[in-house]
Amino acid sequence: MSQAITVAERYIAAWNEKNPAARREALSSQWARSAVYRDPIAHAEGLDAIDSMIAGVQTRFPAFRFALKHPATGYGDIVRFAWSLGPESGEAPIEGSDVVVLAEGRIKEVIGFLDKVPQQSA
Repeated sequence: MSQAITVAERYIAAWNEKNPAARREALSSQWARSAVYRDPIAHAEGLDAIDSMIAGVQTRFPAFRFALKHPATGYGDIVRFAWSLGPESGEAPIEGSDVVVLAEGRIKEVIGFLDKVPQQSA
C-alpha cells in the first residue's frame, strides 16, 4: 500500500473516530503538534483545535461518516484525495477533496475544498 493511501485512510479514520481518547491518540500519532487545517469554513491550528473541530463536525452530523471516494494519490510529501460525508447507506450530501502536506511522515498541513454542499433554502 502506498504512503498516500495509508495517510488518507488513517486521516479518514480519525475523522470517524467518536471515542475522544482514541481520536486524540490517532491525531497525536499521525499529525504534527503544530499542524494546521483550513477549508472554506474552518481553520484550526494545533492538535487541540483540530480535535475540537472534528468533534464539532461529529456533533453536527451524528449519523454521518466520512469515506474515501477513491484511492489517494500523491508524490513526495504531498497527498491528495476526495471524500464524502453522509449516511452509511445512500447518497452523501457533502463531498470534498483535501491536499495534505507531510513533514517527517506526519500531517503538517491540510488544505480542504468543499466540492458539494447542500443548499439551504431561505
